[in-house]
Amino acid sequence: MTRNLDTALLRSFASVAETGGMTASARRLNLTQAAVSQHIKRLEEQLGCRLFERERSGLRLTLAGERLHRRALRLLELNDEIWSVMTAPDFEGEVRIGVPHDIVTPYVPPVLRRFVQAWPKVRVSLVTEVSIRLKEQVAAGSLGLCLTTERRAEPWGEQLITERLLWIGAPGGTAHIRRPLPISLGDERCIFRAAMTEALDGIDRDWRSCCETSEMRLLLASVEADLGVAALMQSSIPANLEILTGKTDLPPLPDFGINLYVAKAADALTQELAGFMRQEIQAERKLAA
Repeated sequence: MTRNLDTALLRSFASVAETGGMTASARRLNLTQAAVSQHIKRLEEQLGCRLFERERSGLRLTLAGERLHRRALRLLELNDEIWSVMTAPDFEGEVRIGVPHDIVTPYVPPVLRRFVQAWPKVRVSLVTEVSIRLKEQVAAGSLGLCLTTERRAEPWGEQLITERLLWIGAPGGTAHIRRPLPISLGDERCIFRAAMTEALDGIDRDWRSCCETSEMRLLLASVEADLGVAALMQSSIPANLEILTGKTDLPPLPDFGINLYVAKAADALTQELAGFMRQEIQAERKLAA
């Protein structure tokens, strides 16, 4: 027989698990302490197990509670998403989004596909540029929002996830052992350029530029041809290239964030797309982990 869980009980359970107490959860949920306590009791009765152990420092999840916690959060997240989508206005209009060349393929298609399915009357315009130019366009209002690849987000942006920057080369290639080291660089605005050269200078490794371009396909072609090595964020590395970090004497590179910037005067439609970006990119990282 199918049984249904009460999301109100699950919301109280998740809050108590996070705060460690009934009183704090009651304040957070705008309920009485007795109501929260009753919710936990009813949930335990329905599931036939204890969810919390009482300790001097507060309430602690039992093993059964730990099993429930992650699943309860997923259910509540889906509940809130459904509520938001079904009660949101029927958007029409256009939204403009900017994304750096290297992270378009791994992250953007699934986000925009879901967004267009949810709001079929909305026109989405995609602009690809380097991170610094995209931020300038968002600040000027010509773009509604953008993603960037940077070490840290500026105060008016937010970091969604971080990824490792990795050295890449042609499978079986020899570029990484040549002296000086040939590097395929982006143009002078490329955010990874300084990270690569500073890491090499830090170990006194001589290097030379073998390709400088803002075109991702040309940069990747130079690496595939074994003209030089390059660096990309982990999710952006094509399957036909080899990760060299950890396999060679090339120095480690720093982590970079995928950051989100939204225009100050962004309308509700742009804010809706920003919400899709946050949810989808962070969920994708959780699945990959």
